[in-house]
Amino acid sequence: MTLLIAGVLLWSIVHLMKSVTPGLRGSIQSAIGEGPHRGLVAMLILTSVGLMIFGWRSVPAEFVYDPPNAGRHMNMLLMFVALYLIAIAQGKSKMKQWVRHPMLTGVLVWCAGHLLANGDNKSLILFGGLGLWALISIITISRNEGAWVKPTEVAKPSREVISILIVAVLYTVLFGAHRFIAGVALVGPNAPG
Repeated sequence: MTLLIAGVLLWSIVHLMKSVTPGLRGSIQSAIGEGPHRGLVAMLILTSVGLMIFGWRSVPAEFVYDPPNAGRHMNMLLMFVALYLIAIAQGKSKMKQWVRHPMLTGVLVWCAGHLLANGDNKSLILFGGLGLWALISIITISRNEGAWVKPTEVAKPSREVISILIVAVLYTVLFGAHRFIAGVALVGPNAPG
């Protein structure tokens, strides 16, 4: 559990420095240089992901709360929505007229879905922690940027369809790889619930 908590904290601290403590981040960058700073950030993020994976896989699941009966089915739907929001974050999409921070909102949806499906201690730490990070990021970035200026360019309908098809393929791949990533099968005799 210590590894899992350390991974979530490290991920959150590294990512929040830009929006919460930009002065400190800037002073570190000017002291060591832009290239080494990027390398340091990448190394810390990879370390945090490693800590989360090893922590997750080494902690036995203990019941904390009883998720709703429909939680697993709701999670499956929310994962598609989350992947779509994350996928459109860097490109053009009509959805960006309604969602200011699609990638962070996608992470929030991802975390909420997993908390609806799982009621164990390690899910609460991982998805609750990452969800809290995403929420704080949305608040601090919005505060720093000021009033929201919606993008004027949107994708053509054909591009939106292509985005959905790409997300469907990615969703299928992640569905199949889930047992190898998380150590938990989504369907079959070893599936939770």
